[in-house]
This record gives sequence, structure tokens and C-alpha cells, in this order.
Amino acid sequence: MQPANVSPVVQPPFTRVAEEPDRGNRRPAESGTQNRTDSPHGPAAAGGSRRRHAIGLMDHLGGGNLGDDTTQTAVIQNIRKRWPDARIYGFTMNPPDTEARHGIRTYPLRRRTWDRPGEVLRDVADRPGASAETESPRAARRLQRVISRLAGKPQAILAELGFLARSYAAVRQTDTFILSGSGQFLDSWGGAWEYPFTLAKWMVLAKLAGAKCYVLNAGAGPLQHPLSQFFVRQALRLADYVALRDEPSRALLRQIGYKGPAEVCHDSVYCYDAPVPARQAVAQGAPPVVGLAPMAYCDPRRYCVRDATSYQRFVDTFAAFGARLSQRNRLILFSTDIWFDADTLSDVAARLHGSTETVPSHILPCRPISSIDTLLPQMAAMDYVVTARFHGVIFAHLLNIPVVAISHHPKVATLMADLGLSDYCLDIDSLEAAQLEDTFERMVANAPRIKARLAETATRYRRELNEQFNRLFTACPRE
Repeated sequence: MQPANVSPVVQPPFTRVAEEPDRGNRRPAESGTQNRTDSPHGPAAAGGSRRRHAIGLMDHLGGGNLGDDTTQTAVIQNIRKRWPDARIYGFTMNPPDTEARHGIRTYPLRRRTWDRPGEVLRDVADRPGASAETESPRAARRLQRVISRLAGKPQAILAELGFLARSYAAVRQTDTFILSGSGQFLDSWGGAWEYPFTLAKWMVLAKLAGAKCYVLNAGAGPLQHPLSQFFVRQALRLADYVALRDEPSRALLRQIGYKGPAEVCHDSVYCYDAPVPARQAVAQGAPPVVGLAPMAYCDPRRYCVRDATSYQRFVDTFAAFGARLSQRNRLILFSTDIWFDADTLSDVAARLHGSTETVPSHILPCRPISSIDTLLPQMAAMDYVVTARFHGVIFAHLLNIPVVAISHHPKVATLMADLGLSDYCLDIDSLEAAQLEDTFERMVANAPRIKARLAETATRYRRELNEQFNRLFTACPRE
């Protein structure tokens, strides 16, 4: 989980957009006029009708991370499968992107949000003027800091209060408010006042609005700051149901003082409902296709820890491995994050094309990827995958593709251990090209056994997730 923009800017106020007619959602103006007691389990409204159950899905979406977006898709699919008439709202970091991808009305999760990849929004209070006229960008930044010290805090407080009022009006439309998965309980991106405060704030608003609150298969860690831990504890204590996606996440929440009930269930992507793309026929004797998916680890342009030396070492190691691999395999460079890793893909590709070891004809083009629908068909053509991303492992798992994982976060190593594939998981900080090549060769040698294990665990994970959704959404609300 990471932001789409290291320095996000203020999102324009809440806007109402036309709802897709086949979604069955009412406009907020209509639902907001109804009494909160007119719920699926409360008294009937005038005329004997009941309003449809309304569900809010909260997640830090909108930065191009297809794993997070597929998590949201899977949750929506499984709710609609059980409650087809439910109204579903999103609460994300990029409402326009969420509305386009998921077809649900969406509200900003924070006052400061992300925009489309690579673009920057202007503060709604920012107008062309003095800062644009300053003598240099450095002078503009100095002026901005001075103004911020003098007036920023009162303005920020007033702006946040206004945002909270609008947020409460939005969440008041919901009967059930769900933190819908992915790695949400962390403070590595922005400290306590980003993810931890945001989650606590929305849980408080939802409980004040009378909604049930669920934490659905989320990940946790790191949580290093006492204030972060305080915010997370308060958010969890307000939840009516808590499920974490792995045991280390639950253990961490216990460690920081949460003592309430907490289940462990798998990442919701495992119940994503989509046909597995058919594998295309290949010429007999053609070299295997290997998907290589690096990530912007320590990239000074992107990552929360900016370390140019570590980033360069990772890129060089990954490219050296790819160059050796290309002599006997065909390679496809790709990522499950369509913006965050874009520059890294270019850096690795440049090293590969400049390497004397690489067979140029064995580097296959990757068609543009914009969604899970364009990602999975390309991955289905791969015989093996080497990925540094958590959901990269899951997507390979769903497609029954043997995978080598490069762990940049404990969640990756935990996932591979749960799959019984720790032998094919390497730590990113100690990664070496020869070590990666040796691990890959062992994975290829054991591919039949790995594929059998992947098939068994995928079926089991999906069954267990279906049981969880059946328990949470057991009785279909009626109008």
C-alpha cells in the first residue's frame, strides 16, 4: 500500500455524480431525507416500503495499485452476490478513479487526496497569483512555509472541520461501514496523522451515524509510533467485526493493546470472481515465458524510504538476473501497480537492453495494463513469475503460475510461508543475482509440485472466504 503522490493536494469538495442506473443506488439527496430508523431491520417507511441496505467501503484506493483495486472489486462482487439490491458507496483517496473503475458513487477519504497517476491537483484555495510570480521555485517554497506557519494551522483546522461535517453527512447514508481490506494499519507512509488517524476518524463518524463497522481482512504493520497505535486501537475498538489477513497482523494488533475479537482470514482477492484467461498456444520447443515484476523499492522518486543506493542496487541486481534468464527464457516486464513502478520498469528495461548478456529478441513487449482485466490475460501467458509485490504473488497463485517472491515487507514472506513456498521467497535487502537465479532454477525443477499446492490452497482460500461472506451477509435485506 502506498500513496499515488508523495505530496497530495486538496481534493475539491464533495460532488454528486450521476449514478449508473443498473446499480440501484439512490442519490444522496433522496436517501439523506429518510429517517435513520427506516433501516432494513427497522420500521417500514410511509407506504410500507423499506429503503435498500447501504454499505460504505473504505480503502486507500486510487493510486494505480491493481491489488488494492481488485480487493475492492472482490468485496463488491461478494456483497452483490448476497445482497443484490444493496446500495454501495466508496470512500477512497481518488473518487473519480474509483467511480470509473467500480461504478459506485465515491467520496474522498481525506481532505488531501490523490489524483490520476502522474498529475497534481491544485489546492482549491490556491489561485494563480503571488506564488507564481515569485522569483524562483525556492523563493516560492520559502514564502509558502512562512504563510503556513502564520496562518496554516487555523485554516487547516477550519477546513478539516468542514470536511468532517461533509464526511458525516456522507457516512450517515450507510448502514454498514467496511474497511475493505489491503494493508491499512500502518504508519510508514506519512506517520500517525495519515493512515492511522484517517481510519480512526471514519470509524468514529460511522459509529456516530449508527452504522455497523467491519474490518475485513486487512493487513497491519508497521505501527511504530505510540500515537499511531493509539489511533488504531480506537478504530478497532469501535468495530463490530475484525478480521486480519494473516496471523502476524493479528499478533501486532495484540502487541499494541487491542484485546477484542479478531479472526484471521485470507486476502479478499482470493474470492475475486472472474474467469481464468485461457492460455494461448505456443510453438513447440519455444522458450518458457517468465514475467518479471520489480517494484520501486527505496526509489527516491516514490518510496517512503528514499535511498538511492539501495534502489540502484536492487535495479542492478534484478536486471543482472533478467539478463542471465533471457538466455534460456523469454521475458515480460510488468507490474501490478500501474503508476508507482513505472519508472522502475523503465530503469530495469534500460539495463537489460544495454546488457551484453541479454538476448534482445527474448524480451517480449508488455501491452498497456490499465486494470485487472488487462493484467490477467498477459499474466496467463507466463510460465513463471518473479515478483516483488504481495498481490503479484496472489495473482500468480490464482492463475496457478509457480512464483518466486522478493519480500520487501513481512506480508510477502508471510504469504509465501502460508503457501508452503518459503524456499522460493528472498529478502529484498540481501538480494543477489546468483541467489535469485539459483532459487528460480529450483522453483522450475519443482514446478509440478508447486502448481498442485497452489491449486489446492486457492480452492481452500476461496471456500473459506465464501463462508466468511455468508456469515457477514447472511440475510438479504429487502425493500
